[in-house]
Amino acid sequence: MKKGVIKRLWAYVGKYRFAFIISLFTSLICVAGQLYLPILFGKATDLIVGKGQVDLAGIVKIGITGAISALIAGFAQWITDAICTVIANGVVKNLRKDAFEKLQKVKLSYLDKRAVGDVLSVEISDTEKISEGLLLGFSKLFTGVMTIVGTLIFMITINPIIALVVVVLTPVSLFVAKFITGKTYKFFKRQSEISGSQTGLIEESISNLQTVKAYSMEEEFTKKFSGINDDLKKTSFKAVFFSSLTNPCTRFVNSLVYSAVAFSGAMLALYFGQGLFAVTAGSILALLSYANRYTKPFNEISSVMTELSGATACAQRTFELMDAESEVDDGKITLKSACGNVKIKDVSFSYSPDKRLIEGFNLNVSKGQKVAIVGPTGCGKTTLINLLMRFYEIDDGLISVDGIDVKDISKSSLRTSYGMVLQDTWIRNATVKDNIKIGNPSATDEDIITASKKAHAHGFIKRLEKGYDTKISENSLSQGQKQLLCIARVMLSLPEMLILDEATSSIDTRTEMKIQSAFDELTKDKTSFIVAHRLSTIKKADVILVMKDGNVIEQGSHEQLLKQKGVYYQLYHSQFAS
Repeated sequence: MKKGVIKRLWAYVGKYRFAFIISLFTSLICVAGQLYLPILFGKATDLIVGKGQVDLAGIVKIGITGAISALIAGFAQWITDAICTVIANGVVKNLRKDAFEKLQKVKLSYLDKRAVGDVLSVEISDTEKISEGLLLGFSKLFTGVMTIVGTLIFMITINPIIALVVVVLTPVSLFVAKFITGKTYKFFKRQSEISGSQTGLIEESISNLQTVKAYSMEEEFTKKFSGINDDLKKTSFKAVFFSSLTNPCTRFVNSLVYSAVAFSGAMLALYFGQGLFAVTAGSILALLSYANRYTKPFNEISSVMTELSGATACAQRTFELMDAESEVDDGKITLKSACGNVKIKDVSFSYSPDKRLIEGFNLNVSKGQKVAIVGPTGCGKTTLINLLMRFYEIDDGLISVDGIDVKDISKSSLRTSYGMVLQDTWIRNATVKDNIKIGNPSATDEDIITASKKAHAHGFIKRLEKGYDTKISENSLSQGQKQLLCIARVMLSLPEMLILDEATSSIDTRTEMKIQSAFDELTKDKTSFIVAHRLSTIKKADVILVMKDGNVIEQGSHEQLLKQKGVYYQLYHSQFAS
């Protein structure tokens, strides 16, 4: 799985191929400039060894060359870091974009099974950690690898025997890096998962704080948070513990290599005064400097691998989101102007295969009919709405609009044919005007005001600081005011069919009576599906469906159902009993 994640991340890097190649080139210049300095220092040392043999002019020349080399290396390093920052931020930008686009396409069932906070954690926190890991990886990994290779080449040119000693000790560094990376990956992955759960709990607690306080659940939420926080602390400790082994372990290997170079250089100086393996004082100084430079990248690469391990764990969660099953829109027919004849034939559906909900459901709705759906909680009222809108796909049977199977109709055209007002309102962080015109972006200000008046929202809107230009958010209005805005939104869009799911549940009775007359006008000659608990709002419906356990147990007009003295009769009189 880890290899697959890295491969997919690499595909995102491929979009910045040109910048990547430039960064490799500047890294090469940087490393070459830095590695040339020890040779210059070694030569300068040889020019001052021996009494009366100091070559001051040669030392000055070497110093100027070294300064130029250092400046070139520093400038190349700056360019490399800048390019790597661009690549890392670009990769994460595209990852976030793709992840967000995926969220718009996933099935609702996927989101139903995940906490909102966990999804937010993947979209924001995990991608941020990917950015940090990639930035460190790009900026350190290239120069580190090139430094190791370049150092070995320079050491071989100075003394092959000492270079061989360094190569023999190299596997120790590789083993240490592999061990630490393997341990930290699983802990960083677990850390991201727990962090997502923690974010989900915080979001759940804050968004429902009134309910939490009303039921005195503060202590329960605090205990739950403390439990998750404790798990996060333990997992984070393990992740940090193993990642912190990087520095001392690699420093130990560094010291081992440095000591081996110093010892072997001293032995060669003592026993090989001349010939191929002979070394000078300047050569030993250069080799010791290279030994430091050779081992330092292993230290950095180990840190990089630790960071990349955490980034890879976060990337895996991001890709799991992006791999979630998408909604399939296989409809080829565009429903331009629906008449509103809806037929449901032998429909069966369940959210879970082991728990049936709707079985053998049948319903014929003619154009302009008002269909009210009532019944106890969990009977399938909202589920029926979800099936009409194709938020969920039926398991068996047929749903058609104007004689066309909804599976043959594009989802976008089917859904725009319906106007929806739900019990759960949705308000954007935008102006009142922008919120109302969601259903009809081309509407004029006059149209918006007319729709708001019909929805009885104009009064409270005018009392806002800037009226229709007031910027609002989810928490800046009461539930009733938000519902009035949603009703105005539908009044403005004038769809061919309507779905009203507890559309007036948060509105006072007096306002509801006024809106009901507006709804009567709006639903005139339009097929309407009305889900309601207040039976007083559906008396004028053409057909009332009484549902229980996913089945229609009674069907008829208000008067007909009262005469039957069945479930509807009992529901009605329980609400209006004296």
